[in-house]
Amino acid sequence: MRTLIRRTPVEVPQFSSLLNHVFSDPFFGGVATITDEEGTLAIDVSEDDQHVFVRASLPGFAKEDVSIEVHDSVLSIKAERSEEKEEKNEKFYRRERRFGSMSRSVALPSPVREGEATAELKDGVLTVRVPRVAEKTPKRIAIN
Repeated sequence: MRTLIRRTPVEVPQFSSLLNHVFSDPFFGGVATITDEEGTLAIDVSEDDQHVFVRASLPGFAKEDVSIEVHDSVLSIKAERSEEKEEKNEKFYRRERRFGSMSRSVALPSPVREGEATAELKDGVLTVRVPRVAEKTPKRIAIN
C-alpha cells in the first residue's frame, strides 16, 4: 500500500519580503528607495526615425516650476513648487502649506542634438522632443 504524504509549500510572502529587503537595502548593493519627500516622476521614453520623445506627468506644476537639461544624451527633469494657503474666519484660523519636488534623469536611447531640444507643458504632461543625430554610415574608399 502506498502512503500519500502532504507537504506544506514554502511560504512565498515571507520569501519575497526577504528578497525585497535584500534588493532594496544599500548595504547589499541594492538601490535605496526614493522617499515620499523627494517624489517620483513617471516618464515615458519613445523614439521615431528623427526624434526622441520623453513624456512626464507633472500635474499641478507651472512651466516656471520646471527645469530641463540635456547633457551627454542624459535628460534631467526637475520640478519644484511651494504653495501657501491662508484662511481666516470669525471662529477659526487655518494655514495650509504644500511643498513638493520631483526629479528624474534618464539616459536617452540614441545620440541626440542637445541644442535643438524643445519642450511643452500641456494639461499636466510635459513633452520633451530631442532631434536624433543621423546615423553615421561607413564611407567606402576606392583603391587607386
